[in-house]
Amino acid sequence: MTANWRGVRAIYAFELARFGRTVWTSLALPVITTALYFVVFGSAIGGRMSEVGGVPYGAFIVPGLMMLTMFTESISNASFGIYMPKWTGTIYEMLSAPLSPLETVIAYVGAAATKSVIIGAIIFATAHLFVDVQVAHPLLMVGFMLLMAITFCLFGFIIGIWAQSFEQLQVIPMLVIYPLTFLGGAFYSLDMLPAAWRTVTLFNPVVYLISGFRWTFFGKGDVGIEVSMAAVALFFILCLGVIFWMFRTGYRLKN
Repeated sequence: MTANWRGVRAIYAFELARFGRTVWTSLALPVITTALYFVVFGSAIGGRMSEVGGVPYGAFIVPGLMMLTMFTESISNASFGIYMPKWTGTIYEMLSAPLSPLETVIAYVGAAATKSVIIGAIIFATAHLFVDVQVAHPLLMVGFMLLMAITFCLFGFIIGIWAQSFEQLQVIPMLVIYPLTFLGGAFYSLDMLPAAWRTVTLFNPVVYLISGFRWTFFGKGDVGIEVSMAAVALFFILCLGVIFWMFRTGYRLKN
């Protein structure tokens, strides 16, 4: 059985068209947010803390700032994309279309990941207006960013299927992901924490994701790059397993 790439392209193009209708808002927001973060963290805090681990503080926060935005954007884009067909009732047409669950996931997650990577690239470009950011491993940095976007889009896809209201779409990103990102070393190094708090923070899974991405920039992180890659791969596989179960059982898709 050949893959229905025409169907995949149709959904992918439809989701990107929705992004295009609000492109100026979608692109202006990360630029403004990035500028504000640099004003607050880069100037106010960076003025008192010039370097972290030998890296200028302004450059140090760039990977964390990119991850903070990409986490939330990936989850939001993917969850909203699959929730809207549920809300409008067109999910049944999609389920009856000649598309396999894998093809459906590729289309929705691919479109959401594309949006997230674009926004991540815009944040990276905007950061250069404030600081000089050197990337030690550019190919690994791009690969890590793509993997992170896809993984969190899969997570957002799960939330979109699970959610039964627009309020529930925001619960996990706002009350779980956002706090974990701030507490996961996005704007500081774990070495700056007391020993007890450092041990507690290591139970935060976001630490390994941000640390791995920061390693691709500066060749150093709070944890080893191998551990970070293993954590991302594990989360990726876990999300795929949950989505497979959802389609197989029809969980909140067929009723």
